[in-house]
Amino acid sequence: MTRNQGLSVTAETGALSKTWFKIGCLSFGGAAAQIALLHREFVEERRLIDERSFLHALNLCMLLPGPEAQQLATYIGWRLSGVRGGILAGSFFVLPGALVMLGLSIVYVYFGAHPSIATLFLGLKCAVLSLIIHAVICVSRRAFKTLVSFALALIAFFVMALTTLPFPLIILAAALMAFLLNPFWPTLFGSYETKVYSPLVPIKWNEIFKSTTLWLIIWFLPLGVMALARGIDHRLVDIGLYFAKLASLSFGGAYALLAWLAQTAVETKSWLSSLEMADGLGLAETTPGPTILVTEFVGFLAAFRAPDPLHPLIAGCLGAALTVWMTFAPSFLFIFAGAPLFEHIRSYPRLSAAFQAITSVIVGVIAWVGVWFALHLLFASVTLSENGLLRLPLILWDSFQPEAAGLSALAAVMFFILRLPLGAVLVLTILAGFGVQALGLS
Repeated sequence: MTRNQGLSVTAETGALSKTWFKIGCLSFGGAAAQIALLHREFVEERRLIDERSFLHALNLCMLLPGPEAQQLATYIGWRLSGVRGGILAGSFFVLPGALVMLGLSIVYVYFGAHPSIATLFLGLKCAVLSLIIHAVICVSRRAFKTLVSFALALIAFFVMALTTLPFPLIILAAALMAFLLNPFWPTLFGSYETKVYSPLVPIKWNEIFKSTTLWLIIWFLPLGVMALARGIDHRLVDIGLYFAKLASLSFGGAYALLAWLAQTAVETKSWLSSLEMADGLGLAETTPGPTILVTEFVGFLAAFRAPDPLHPLIAGCLGAALTVWMTFAPSFLFIFAGAPLFEHIRSYPRLSAAFQAITSVIVGVIAWVGVWFALHLLFASVTLSENGLLRLPLILWDSFQPEAAGLSALAAVMFFILRLPLGAVLVLTILAGFGVQALGLS
């Protein structure tokens, strides 16, 4: 490479870095809005990616666990500038939102009990309820190809609501069922698109193995350092291991992931309460970057409350940083090592059926998240009665909160009927909450 070529590559990388940082700062509104932003920037305006390649990348990212918008950004960066471009794209897509979420988490633990802060979070949560409903509608349109798909979503909803079975087990059971039944009922979950992978482009298994090994080491290196420094029983190590499992099986985006968070971080590990989880989701919706940044809030609170021997603030910051790393680093592994296998995966009908079944289950899981979220928002007292594998939500009806119901209805009208942008709905719902507080209605 000549000196001029080197300068050209450096200038191009610098220009794309600025672009990715700008996108990271402006990527509000969840995955759908972020994907639309990427499409407008790289397909419509810059014309660096053609429509077919963009949709191909989007299909890949929809099938992978983890934040699909960040993975799409990583894939585009990789296509444009190789591994360096993918790392820059994926990192800058998350970094601005992660820094904002860290600041909001610190404010939350020190000032969250203030009445004004409580009113702010009430408005956020009421607006977020409409977003969860919208997520159910959007995913169901893609998932419900047959009556069996709808039935599978319904079963997943009641299994999540009435049993203590873990979310990953439900996902794996549905995928295995579809995989085994597909040879006998090929269209049980809907038709699939058959693609034949060209034998002229063989899979380079050696390169895939090297890339996978490298990124697995990179992914778990901070966790290994933390275990050596603080011992395997420290809260920070527990946080890292938990979010590594979460990142590996988090199909369906942040709202599906919230169900697993609720089962473990809230109910099993007692890192935070269900209302705090709702506050965290509200914060994630107000920051740029993937909604899955709600995990950073959970990691911060979990470490902040068991800091020994560190200062709580230092432990909280380490917990947040470790959570972000364990959640988002595997996206680089999936893209850099997994992209070459995508066409082969899509060419197998049994694997295609398994992914379709997973999508159906995700609809039911997100629907339960919406119900769980609404119950804790609209009623001050909601408990779970458990008996072995069975559980039943118990509601104290006298604890109904009319101000939350009113603000939620207002947000729904603005979002679904008036079709206001997400930012406007959030701001107006928060202002309405302060109005309710000023009038002494709450």
